[in-house]
Amino acid sequence: MATRVERGGVKEKKPIAKVVPTTPQIRQPIVTVAGHVDHGKTTLLDSIRGTCVAAKEAGAITQKISFTLVPASIIKKRCSKLLEQFNITLEIPGFLFIDTPGHAAFTNLRKRGGALADLAILVVDINEGIMEQTRESIEVLKENKVPFIVALNKIDNIAGWTKRSENLVENIEKQAKFTKDEFDKKFYKIINDFTALGFDSDLFYRIRDFTKQLALVPCSAKTCEGLPELIVMLAGLAQKFLKGKLVIGPEGKGTILEIKKEKGFTTIEAILYDGTLERKDSLIIATLQQPVETKIRALFEALPLGKGFESCDKVIAASGVRLYLPETTEIVPGMPFVVIKEETKAVEVEKLKSALQKEVQQQLKLDKEGIIAKADSLGSLEALLFLLRKEGIKVKKAEIGNIKRQDIALAVTNIETDPMNAVIVGFNVTIEPETIIDERVKIIGSDVIYHIIEELLKWRQERSLEIEREKLEGLAWPCKIKVLRNCCFRQSKPAIFGIRIEAGILKPGTMLLNEKGEEIDKVKGMQLENKSIEKATAGMELAISLPRVTFGRQVKEDEVLYVGLTEDEFRKWKENKKYLSASEIKVLQEIAEIKRKSKATWGI
Repeated sequence: MATRVERGGVKEKKPIAKVVPTTPQIRQPIVTVAGHVDHGKTTLLDSIRGTCVAAKEAGAITQKISFTLVPASIIKKRCSKLLEQFNITLEIPGFLFIDTPGHAAFTNLRKRGGALADLAILVVDINEGIMEQTRESIEVLKENKVPFIVALNKIDNIAGWTKRSENLVENIEKQAKFTKDEFDKKFYKIINDFTALGFDSDLFYRIRDFTKQLALVPCSAKTCEGLPELIVMLAGLAQKFLKGKLVIGPEGKGTILEIKKEKGFTTIEAILYDGTLERKDSLIIATLQQPVETKIRALFEALPLGKGFESCDKVIAASGVRLYLPETTEIVPGMPFVVIKEETKAVEVEKLKSALQKEVQQQLKLDKEGIIAKADSLGSLEALLFLLRKEGIKVKKAEIGNIKRQDIALAVTNIETDPMNAVIVGFNVTIEPETIIDERVKIIGSDVIYHIIEELLKWRQERSLEIEREKLEGLAWPCKIKVLRNCCFRQSKPAIFGIRIEAGILKPGTMLLNEKGEEIDKVKGMQLENKSIEKATAGMELAISLPRVTFGRQVKEDEVLYVGLTEDEFRKWKENKKYLSASEIKVLQEIAEIKRKSKATWGI
């Protein structure tokens, strides 16, 4: 329909402007690279971006999350033939990769409302197969409903493997028969393992329905074999599963990855995962106390393939950014943030602050009793808490920062209530100078997170046994001794002579008996290198004194003696064998055999 306009007496038609609907702008899918320690996650990304990061990491294991932008132009250039072969028209603007540390907890990097990653590459060493942390990564990905493909890395380590073609499928088929057989053997074992985990999986070029089957892409981060196929499969997966989920929303949102504090300003590196961010905007950043509102001094966007940053006025999600902010002490890594536009009303700002604070509090839920955990970032702290709770270990205090005297003091208070909680674990942190260490507090620190968990579990097991053994200290301990030759220092009143502890523990006041079952005397004193001691353990050679014995009569050289346990003591040790060593259990059996020569039912 049109309206008539009078112009010079002539009626003319004026067309009404048509409203052309705008196509929603989509962002790069965020891809997490996850899997077992040392299966080649960072090296895989190194090959994609042409850098060398893995060798710089602690133990060659990535401990901090980093990001790499791979734009669509690079994908089209490197993978044009494969895109055509698999009939994929690239619609996404590229990928933003997140390199995660080895443990599954790190794949749970969060954003507001769910997992930060849209897709995942699960890296599996084809020679080692699915390991414990691979399974944990799968569980986290399933829990967060993150679609993933599997990179079967390190094919170049298969015996006899040679790169014979740039095309992966041809390369596999052109391997020598022995090598191809080895490949098939390893591949089908992994297929069976995935079947046991509930997945129907196969090689990527055999997949007919990506909604029902898990794609496996053999590759080598070292030789770059299979990397183009991996990227193309990822693109296909993104465009198959993420349509509608990648539309950029109106609200700018992000997660802080790293922070550097300098005099007068704070530098942060972060991922903007939704919306836009302009230099004129403000940010609300969550902290461990109350969210802070801050201006942006300077804005930089990450260049493709990890080649640094460039200054800009506006960034569109998804992207890695570097921000210069006014000096802010409360901000810590891992915290979420939201973008505040100039027109945002004060009441809306307060609502956003409240939502952010609630999110952080939920992430760092603590127990009334437990150990103390310290880490260098929120993400690291969350990962540490995740792993500790998985092992059933409660956490009373969790903080970002180095270990302080206040942490030691709090751990000391746990000694009386539960000595198992007199522990401080620290990931990527140090002990502050001039902090006085209490030897009763166990401090476990490392820059490799899974080492902390392993050491803590080992210490808890050993400490638990120690505590239970301490409770049994009142009992005479199973012990076997041998009288040493030519070591009689006094024949009687008291007899003093040398012995060797064959097994168990000997203490003063303990009754000794011989192999006939005859009680000899109680040990009055024990000396080692002319110093009195209160306890002697297996392997020690020392002198003991027996007041009612004449050496050469009741006790002779090379004679074997035992601690004379009562029936009650024997029964208690029988119930608590787990606190005895194998040699001490054997001594316990020998004592029972000696006693049952005179009383068949002794100790039963």
